[in-house]
Amino acid sequence: MKTGFTLLSLLLLLAIQAAGQPAGDSAEIPDQTSLQPVQVESGDGFERAYFASGCFWCVEAVYESVRGVKEAISGYSGGHTENPTYESSNTGKTGHAEAVEVIYDSDTVSFSQLVDVYFGSQNITQVNGQGPDRGSQYRSIVFYQNEEEKKIIQEKIAALNEKLWLRKVAAEVYPFRKFWVAEAYHQDFERRNPNHPYVRAVSIPRLKRFQAKFPELLKKDGLAP
Repeated sequence: MKTGFTLLSLLLLLAIQAAGQPAGDSAEIPDQTSLQPVQVESGDGFERAYFASGCFWCVEAVYESVRGVKEAISGYSGGHTENPTYESSNTGKTGHAEAVEVIYDSDTVSFSQLVDVYFGSQNITQVNGQGPDRGSQYRSIVFYQNEEEKKIIQEKIAALNEKLWLRKVAAEVYPFRKFWVAEAYHQDFERRNPNHPYVRAVSIPRLKRFQAKFPELLKKDGLAP
């Protein structure tokens, strides 16, 4: 959806969303909640965490602005097929969502804070998408690698749900299994393509909204961890 994005298509998608009409594909996703999580070993003093929250261009840019984050990598996770691609995931039939791998220094930023960043940088009640991006490939998933991380996620969702009254947090909670790195042209897309219509209309505003809410978590120079 993002590759041929124009401002006109953004307005059309927002109108569809406002009217409550479905947009994008949605496939039946096999239940993965009973699977055992895979713990990713830390390397070079950095830990890994995994999140899906709509367009990975947007999510990658958000996490790379957070102090303690060395890098965020765009990819795919949460599905049931091997070697997903951008084209195959966009069919909505692989079960995978656009996701990011966050490589971070846990002495500077905790997993709990990364979860705060996750919920604080999205529309937490939007089902099967974020903003104009609709479909199971854009659904929100927060992944855990152990019971401690699962507890942190569940407690934060419970606290948010208490404030939402009739609505509920839409994010799914999955045991982490595997992360597939996306194609090279997706990596650092927002930073490398600041004038792309989608980046200007969706990604940058989303990043700025997050930065305004969490100034205390931002890198001072915008680059160094």
